[in-house]
Amino acid sequence: MMRKLILALAGTVLLTATAHAADFGWTDNSGAAPMFAQTSAFQWSGFYAGVNGGYGFGTLSRKPAGGGVATKTNTDGASLGGQVGYNVDMGGFVLGGEADLQWSSIAYDANLGALGRLKASVDGFGTVRGRAGMAFDRVMPYVTAGFAYGRSTVSLTNPADVVTSQTNTHFGWTVGAGLEAAATDNITLKAEYLYVDLGSQTYTTAPGGSIDASQRFSVIRGGVNYKF
Repeated sequence: MMRKLILALAGTVLLTATAHAADFGWTDNSGAAPMFAQTSAFQWSGFYAGVNGGYGFGTLSRKPAGGGVATKTNTDGASLGGQVGYNVDMGGFVLGGEADLQWSSIAYDANLGALGRLKASVDGFGTVRGRAGMAFDRVMPYVTAGFAYGRSTVSLTNPADVVTSQTNTHFGWTVGAGLEAAATDNITLKAEYLYVDLGSQTYTTAPGGSIDASQRFSVIRGGVNYKF
């Protein structure tokens, strides 16, 4: 399902770009016109920085560290953070890079009966991504992909209220798509979807026992950037 959504978003970007290619003089039946023959009125090139906020939802997968049946449960929560990046506008085709750092409350919390209460949370995460977009003057749809990392905590509170907790750093990848629009010459607004796979780490949640836990989630967020 996630792959189909990503392909649909990427397809939308490509179809929109094809429909507007003539506006930028990228094609010429004579073959004489150079690629990127016309520059958009708004220039996307340069450094930018901003803030974002959104909602995340995904899946916590856990199984005994020594092997066994995996259990999958839903997670959700908010995210809030900031980003910095740089764009190069090549006459309507925009390439760039972006890094972001997020606080997160994406978590799973459940009563396991005689075992106690289990909570697994993504406390924070970040990404370092490449971006590629098509600029139609002040509007730019784009696709993005890169490296992801995060801090996750798993804790078990037993019936005697004794808490066993462990925090690990996860590493993985991310892919997504978005739409950014310039409100002024220096202020841009964006809406973005990211799928984040933080991979698996081992957690000791009780004496003599441990689990392998993986965090995978989607984030839908909005943001504002200042372009320098």
